[in-house]
Amino acid sequence: MLTAASALANRVESALAERNTLYEAFFAREADRLAAACREMSERFLKGGRLLAFGRGPYSTDAQHVSVEFVHPVIVGKRALPALDLSILFRPWLEAIVQPEDMVMGFGPPGGDAEVESALDFAASHHAMTFALPGQRGSYTCGETSTDPFLHQEMIEILYHTLWETVHVFFEHRELGHDAGNASFLYPFLGQEKQQTAGVIEDVAASIRVKAREDAKLRATVAKEQAENIANTALAIHTRLSQGGKLILFGNGGSATDANDWAIDCVMPPKGWRPVPAVSLSLEPANITALANDIGTEVIFLRQLIACARPQDVAIGISTSGGSKNIIATLEEARKRKLLTVALLGYDGGEIARKGVADHRIVVNSDYIPRIQEVQASVYHVIRDLLGTIGHA
Repeated sequence: MLTAASALANRVESALAERNTLYEAFFAREADRLAAACREMSERFLKGGRLLAFGRGPYSTDAQHVSVEFVHPVIVGKRALPALDLSILFRPWLEAIVQPEDMVMGFGPPGGDAEVESALDFAASHHAMTFALPGQRGSYTCGETSTDPFLHQEMIEILYHTLWETVHVFFEHRELGHDAGNASFLYPFLGQEKQQTAGVIEDVAASIRVKAREDAKLRATVAKEQAENIANTALAIHTRLSQGGKLILFGNGGSATDANDWAIDCVMPPKGWRPVPAVSLSLEPANITALANDIGTEVIFLRQLIACARPQDVAIGISTSGGSKNIIATLEEARKRKLLTVALLGYDGGEIARKGVADHRIVVNSDYIPRIQEVQASVYHVIRDLLGTIGHA
């Protein structure tokens, strides 16, 4: 007879395998359209265009994430590109600042969001390039590919990571007056010589398909090696929740948006699911900037945790490197206060794994941040799914 952990581990493996089937098929189909869209984006950025992104509820975190990817590129030497998250008041803000050279990206649930679609229509009427994610009208449209909001959102994350990676290729390509520069190791087919647009788009589309397969391979590895660990983590979290605890999530940059998304998924779950108490310390800009300015960045989560933590709570740090000092300090403090500590990590787990400051560590063993984040999103969505069913199957 299967133990509870073994049964949950089987569910984890199945859930991750389902994602791979869906995502690989989508990017095999969409690669050419995405490559062409990136080509147009690169031209607009060269003309001074900005990426303006927005969404509501959990989809506002996608706007946060795509904005930080373009403004704060993770590959050393890549230039910052202008991007803003307008989610807090997207239609009035869009009406005030949109320009014809801009790119406007609207995020929503699988069935779409009428307010987001209306705002995209407004941007299109002002000649901006529009991305409907999902939607039926726009320069690039993505219809409903899954009714599961978590699978839908994960696939969209892979999509905008792909846009970010590929825009830099075209942007720095000599055909646009720039050398391939630091993008050359990602796309070695781009040399010093000017190439025809059609050939570049074709090669980039092929690379997009390869990246989707790499993503699937990494997710399959996590399913094989980490399924039981993920199941045990979910069980440990559930125990604390049953004692009246809450989740306290935190991360930096793209991991901050993941912490925010995980927290929103807990308190604003899909229809029919029970809410789970959760907060994200990354969703507090006034606290973060006050603490960073007056004390230092290493305490931006630590001081917040001290203020709101209780012993039955769960502290969850998300870090692609595993070495973020403010994540380590916060997990150490949580340990002292008898919280359950969980870390979602990349690379080899970094200092967090070596110091052993987390009771449960889930490591996505890769050294490329976009792929780490994509698989981490699958992991925390699967945990959220399990939390909604443990003890109620």
